[in-house]
Amino acid sequence: MDKLIHRLSSRIAAIIEQEGVPAETREGAVCKAIPFSRYMELCLYDEHEGYYRSGSIRTGRQGDFYTSGAIGGIMGQMLARYIQGAVEGNRGFSLIAEWGAGAGAITSQMLETWRDHSLDWLQTIDYGVVDDHPRHLEAAKERLDCLLGHERGAGTRSISFYNSEEAAAAVRKFGAAQHVIIFANELIDAMPVHRVVLREGELVELGVCHVETARDISFGWSYMPLSSKAIADSIEADGVTMLEGQETEINLVAEQWLEMIGEIVNSGMLILIDYGHSAAEYRASYRMQGTLMCYKQHLAHDNPFVSPGVQDITAHVNFTALRRAAERAGWKVAEETTQLQFLMDQGILDLLRSHQDRDPFSETSKRNRAIRQLLLSDGMSETFKVLVLTKGEFIIQRIQKQPESV
Repeated sequence: MDKLIHRLSSRIAAIIEQEGVPAETREGAVCKAIPFSRYMELCLYDEHEGYYRSGSIRTGRQGDFYTSGAIGGIMGQMLARYIQGAVEGNRGFSLIAEWGAGAGAITSQMLETWRDHSLDWLQTIDYGVVDDHPRHLEAAKERLDCLLGHERGAGTRSISFYNSEEAAAAVRKFGAAQHVIIFANELIDAMPVHRVVLREGELVELGVCHVETARDISFGWSYMPLSSKAIADSIEADGVTMLEGQETEINLVAEQWLEMIGEIVNSGMLILIDYGHSAAEYRASYRMQGTLMCYKQHLAHDNPFVSPGVQDITAHVNFTALRRAAERAGWKVAEETTQLQFLMDQGILDLLRSHQDRDPFSETSKRNRAIRQLLLSDGMSETFKVLVLTKGEFIIQRIQKQPESV
C-alpha cells in the first residue's frame, strides 16, 4: 500500500473508531460508521494527505481529469466577455475572484483577453486567485508570471493569491465598499456529500465502516441513522419521491458555502458552472445508484474506497437544491442555463474560422477543434449548467451575445 494511502487510511480508521455511531454493514453485521460526507472530506481535504491539499497538480494531462478550462482557452474567453459586460454595467470598484482556480488556466485566459484589448475598467479591478492546494497556487503564479512577464497585474489594480480562508477575509474586507464578482468552475461537485438510500420505506444514511482484512486497511458501506435532519429536509423540499432501494446524494456543504459567501458579499455576482441536473432528473427512476464517481489517471469508476487521498471523488450537482439554498442565503437568481447555451449567447461561433489549412496542429485547426469539443463532446455541454446569482445593488442584463470587443 502506498505510504500516503496507508497514513490517510489509518487516520480514517481511527476517526471511525472515535466518532463512529452504531451501524449495520450491508451483510447485516454490527459496526461503527461515519457519514460518507465525513469520509469524503478526509479523502479530499485532510490537511496533510487530502487529495486537494497535497501531492501534484490534479488537473490536466499529468493529473486525473480535465476541466473545460483546459480546452483551447475558449471557456476563459467566453467568461471574460460575460464578466466584462457585468462590470461595465455597474459603476465603482470591483473584486473579481476565481474560487477553486486550480492551476489558473481560466484565470490566465481571462486576464490575457482583457489585457489584449486594453480595457480601461481594468484599473478599477482587484483580482483574486483562490485555491487550497499549495501546488495549484504555485502553478497559477508561474502561469501568470509567464503570461504577464514584467507587466504588473495585466492592467488590474492588483492580483493576489489566496487559500479559501484568506479569500473569505479578503472578500469581507473588499466587499464592504465595492462589488464582488466570484466565479467557480467545477467547484461544487468536489464538495463532500451525504449519501442516503430508501430502505424498506425509510430514509437511511449510507455510512462508511472499517472493514477488517488480513493485508491492509479497507472500508465499506454501512447503514446508519441520518446524521442531520437537514438531509431529509432537503430531499423533502425537492419534492421528488424516491424509489425503494434508490440511492442519492445531498450536498449540505454547498448550501453552507453559499450562505457564507452571501454573508460577506454586500453587492455582487456569483457564477457557478458545474455538471448537474434538476431534482426531478437527479432522482429519476433510471438513476438508482446516485451520481457518485471517482477519477484517477483519467479513468472513471464508482468505488470511493480504493486509493483514499490519491483519487478524485465527485458527485453531480442538484441545481434545484443549489438554487433554493442560494435564495435562502440572500442571492437572486439572474440566470440559469446550460453551458452550451451560455457559450452560444457569448458568441462562441464567432470564433470559428474557415480555412484550407491541412495541418491539424495549426492554431486555426486547434481552435476550431476546441470549440467543437466544448459544444458537442458527449453532450456534456448540456449536462453542464451555468447558474448566475446577484446580490445587493449589482445589476446584470439577461445572458446574451456580447460584442466582439473581447
